[in-house]
Amino acid sequence: MATMKQVAERAGVSTTTVSHVLNNTRAVSEDVKERVRAAMAEMRYIPSAVARSLKNDKTHTIGMMIPNNTNPYFAELIRGIEDASFKQGYNVILCNAYDDTRKQSAYLQVLMEKRIDGLILVASGADDELSTRLQHQPIPTVLVDREVEGVQADFVEANHEEGGYLATKYLIELGHKDIACVSGPIDLLPSRARVEGYLRALKEAGLRFRLDYLVRSDFTSEGGFQAFRQLLSLNKPPTAIFASNDLMAIGGICAASAAGVRVPDQLSVIGYDDIALASFTTPPLTTMAQPKYEMGELTARVLLDRVSGRSQPLRREMLHTQLVVRQSTAAPR
Repeated sequence: MATMKQVAERAGVSTTTVSHVLNNTRAVSEDVKERVRAAMAEMRYIPSAVARSLKNDKTHTIGMMIPNNTNPYFAELIRGIEDASFKQGYNVILCNAYDDTRKQSAYLQVLMEKRIDGLILVASGADDELSTRLQHQPIPTVLVDREVEGVQADFVEANHEEGGYLATKYLIELGHKDIACVSGPIDLLPSRARVEGYLRALKEAGLRFRLDYLVRSDFTSEGGFQAFRQLLSLNKPPTAIFASNDLMAIGGICAASAAGVRVPDQLSVIGYDDIALASFTTPPLTTMAQPKYEMGELTARVLLDRVSGRSQPLRREMLHTQLVVRQSTAAPR
């Protein structure tokens, strides 16, 4: 790889002049600029972002940490963030914690060493180390979906309680009374909020909550498969199940099929997120659609406003979910 010194020698100028051309830190004649640019192109010279950041105090790079990139929900969120960032001249470095808080902390250190200008974090749970790192890093940060205790930062989320409520209310309006819920991990805010919405809809309709109708899983298809097997093996199985994300709902439909239970004739299933795959399951999945792309765009805009140094109070932005009715739900027999 070519160095700045080699570019300077090819262009017949000093390394200081090459630096000024790269960083626009001093007036340089057009003739010299053209010679330097021609030498860089010929030698395929790639400037060091870190070195340039030392001059400009900016790398035009955003760091993003997500819990698990196997969940398609995050793909649409990331696309919104990347598109909005790219329009403003920023690149995104993506790190995947795989739901491991130790890996999350290690990657956070890597991102800081890359001198990112801002951080977008969807936390894989929280621990004291994460909280301490974020409190002591003077870098603009936006938290998405999951707050971190002790950390004051901009926060963007969807209304998960409302989504759980509307999903359950829809099943009740179809005529279901025996409605179960497959929840995500209890330590995550979105999981708890969706369950709270489920419970609110039951209470509002005067339906009794059954403890054995609430099963906690891990937001994976395998987890959904096992949770549905547990519910369908009860002496009085539910006639409808609200799964807290689409992956668990899809795994659950497979479990119902394996048990000889027809969806939606014998069991109605509603998911959450509206990932692209939801339209192509058998039957197509009724779900609560999160505004994933719009949420990503908003997150990037909030962060870049903060990176630009605009003084404003911490922002809390909440977006709304929407019911998408397909063929996995029907009135009970």
